Amino acid sequence: MQPWQTRKPIVLVAALLLALLGAPALAGPYLLFDVGSGRVLAEDDAFQRWYPASLTKLMTAYVAFRAVESGEMQLDSPILMTQNAAKEPPSKMGFPPGSVLTLDNALKIILVKSANDVATAIAESIGGSEAGFAARMNAEARRLGMTDTHFVNAHGLHSPDHYSTARDLALLVRALRTEFPQFANYFALEGIRYGKSVVENHNFLIGRFEGADGMKTGYICAGGFNLIATATRGRRTLAVIVLGAHSQVERAELAADLLARGFKGFGFGLGGPTLTSLRPSRPVSPTAIDIRSQVCSQEAVAKRAEMRDDEGRFVLNSPHVRPRTREPRLVAVGLGGASGPIPGKPVYANIPIPTPRPEYPPQTVSAGEGG
Repeated sequence: MQPWQTRKPIVLVAALLLALLGAPALAGPYLLFDVGSGRVLAEDDAFQRWYPASLTKLMTAYVAFRAVESGEMQLDSPILMTQNAAKEPPSKMGFPPGSVLTLDNALKIILVKSANDVATAIAESIGGSEAGFAARMNAEARRLGMTDTHFVNAHGLHSPDHYSTARDLALLVRALRTEFPQFANYFALEGIRYGKSVVENHNFLIGRFEGADGMKTGYICAGGFNLIATATRGRRTLAVIVLGAHSQVERAELAADLLARGFKGFGFGLGGPTLTSLRPSRPVSPTAIDIRSQVCSQEAVAKRAEMRDDEGRFVLNSPHVRPRTREPRLVAVGLGGASGPIPGKPVYANIPIPTPRPEYPPQTVSAGEGG
């Protein structure tokens, strides 16, 4: 028997402990791992293909970071809002076509507000087109060993050909945290401010779970409510991928409970496989599972409405998630300020382009005039 083949009993024990100790019911696939060692602490259906929704934007950010690392882009490089990008459905910023913002601000926007129009603008500015950027995303996925992942866009809106797995997303998370520690702050933002508009991070663990420092939420009817959450305590960072939850509350509570028990080491084996040595413990469907009938029915929507308080805020009952006792720390974002390079295009100074002078009829100049 291979070492990975002992993993399933550990997972079953972990699931039983979660149930006995009052944890929320398990949703779809999940995976908990140690970012430093890559060791898997718990998982279920980690190789089942799933619709990642806006978790996709983590790969969008990864490709952007690689472009910055290579000198192809800078954080102040311009991101142009094209007609095509502006047409993306919500969530979006609604910037008019022709607007320009920095890559830095664009990344903050897609990782907090999850704006689809800005994600497409990043894709077109770096990859030349949506298809060109998707090719880069898939190339990076192959390089990282994400063998059951395929991207067709930079935002994660539904397509049957756009899928990933909990295990593959874990590889991406580890690459982001270990290759680009200088950019970790992007994933820990509590909120952004654009003019008078304020958007808080949809990751309920940020600012409420001890040590929470990332990463991203995602939601579409077909894939349910997804969450990748990271937390650091001492010198140890854990990450959890939760896919297919039926509500924002469920995904947050499950992630919090898995992380908390991972830090305690209670019920989770420490000698299990790594992300690269992990293998499926049972057969999985070759196609992504569509759960829209469970997530977007009238009953499901009504049930989620009951999870809000009188002020419309979601109420979490996890003992590991505490109420935030202060206002969220906001980072200002906006248009303009771009002066860095953009792939395949000349660099222009960040100054207004001169307006051409109107044509005037030629005039006769007499001697002595014109100085």
